[in-house]
Amino acid sequence: MEHEQFIELYERALASQNWGNVEPLIAENAAVTFSNGNLFKRKIEVQGAFEKNFSAIKNEKYAMQNIHWVLKKPTMAVYTFDFNWTGIINGEKMQGVGRGTSVIINENGIWKLVSEHLGPFPKK
Repeated sequence: MEHEQFIELYERALASQNWGNVEPLIAENAAVTFSNGNLFKRKIEVQGAFEKNFSAIKNEKYAMQNIHWVLKKPTMAVYTFDFNWTGIINGEKMQGVGRGTSVIINENGIWKLVSEHLGPFPKK
């Protein structure tokens, strides 16, 4: 699997809103920071956070654009991106946008997310 393929797989897995599809793409020692500042460490905490989002946000659409590869090595890569999402929360259409940075590592030929930090765009 190439570096770029990870992003495609990750977007598809998130779109499924099924942890079983996301889980193989997450490293055991992963750390994920959501745009509200909440930090989740280790795969078990990341799972809980993602499953909570999956159940709270119905019909979620999540997309990453403007991918910028900061580093590409055979065993590690870092990229930044813009993201946007839409979905239904408590019957109301909601949306969000922001910017993220992710670090992925290659474990036995499989790219896995080891760190993701999401945040808002800067205020103008």
